[in-house]
Amino acid sequence: MKNPVSIRSIGSISPLGMTPDEIWKNYISEEHFFTKSDFDGHSAFAGFLPEEIRTEVQALREQNSKYRYLDNSVLYAILASRIATSGFSRSNAGINIGSSRGATGLFEKYHSEYINTGKSSTYTSPSTTLGNISSWVAQDLQLEGPEFSHSVTCSTGMHSVLNAVAWLQSGLADSFLAGGSEAPLTGFTLSQMRAMKIYASEDLDYPCRSLDMDKSRNTMILSEAAGIVGLENEISDDSVAVIKGIGYANEKLKHGASLSKNGKCLQRSMKMAMQSIGEKEIDAVVMHAPGTIGGDLAEVNAVKKIFTQKLPAMTSNKWKTGHSFAASGILSLQMAVMMLEKQQFLPVPFSEFDQQPGKLENILVNSVGFGGNAVSILVGRK
Repeated sequence: MKNPVSIRSIGSISPLGMTPDEIWKNYISEEHFFTKSDFDGHSAFAGFLPEEIRTEVQALREQNSKYRYLDNSVLYAILASRIATSGFSRSNAGINIGSSRGATGLFEKYHSEYINTGKSSTYTSPSTTLGNISSWVAQDLQLEGPEFSHSVTCSTGMHSVLNAVAWLQSGLADSFLAGGSEAPLTGFTLSQMRAMKIYASEDLDYPCRSLDMDKSRNTMILSEAAGIVGLENEISDDSVAVIKGIGYANEKLKHGASLSKNGKCLQRSMKMAMQSIGEKEIDAVVMHAPGTIGGDLAEVNAVKKIFTQKLPAMTSNKWKTGHSFAASGILSLQMAVMMLEKQQFLPVPFSEFDQQPGKLENILVNSVGFGGNAVSILVGRK
């Protein structure tokens, strides 16, 4: 990076809520935010948005006829973006909000309609296009800068931040909204996760065992969420944190969902993000840690390979919020920023990695997805 980039704001909606006070209150509790529900005859844990947020989503549809045919992934992004733009500079502002799965609910609805009738609704094509997310956020906020969406599996949101940093440092934009949005809670999506044998299946006090290195079963749980970061080149009194380094990498695959035993892509992305800082200066790492045996172990092994002198404190939020695909990295970034602001580390209550750091000045945030790709972002106090 040429210069640090300012995090001006973060807006999110998730099982933890939507206001900073509510989110922090739920972070410092030791409870998780999963409920068990029926998905096409199969009972499974999932992370649903709270009822008050679902009411706001429905209000969007009712108040604006243009929003009536939009997928939840688009409406979630609109709500999170409204939060992120409070006090945000809209001058020459770009938007890049991606999604791993895109218009999941509408794809399934319209495909079922076609199978049953042989016909498609007029709204099928425009409402299931991935670019819907950023374009409708631009419409809602009346921003006129560049806007686009992409999909890079589970690291999509963090890749959006990388892309926004490149635009800002090139001088082509003065500010950027970047992030991810996901509405994956459908029977078909959960069936795909069960087919891979990675979904949580046990009734435990903490059903997602993220960073539990003794677990004998995979315990990933899906959730719905959107997370948007407001970025600017200028660091000001209103900045909430600073991006000091970015890293990205991929690795050779053995199969479509594989990750090497020592997380080679994560090693390279972390090392790249830390180019301007020594390993002793990293106080904590917010891990991707989805709650799978192989995924958690590979990331922990990667951290051990990079931090040869002393391991930083390690934590994750997926034991509490679940895995929201494209939005998950932004929720992790928000967690890191909140820990910096509050000067309080948030451990995983059942993990062996429960050491408290002596200070919180610099935190690494990791994200990794299918396809062997990884992103690491170094965030610090302004």
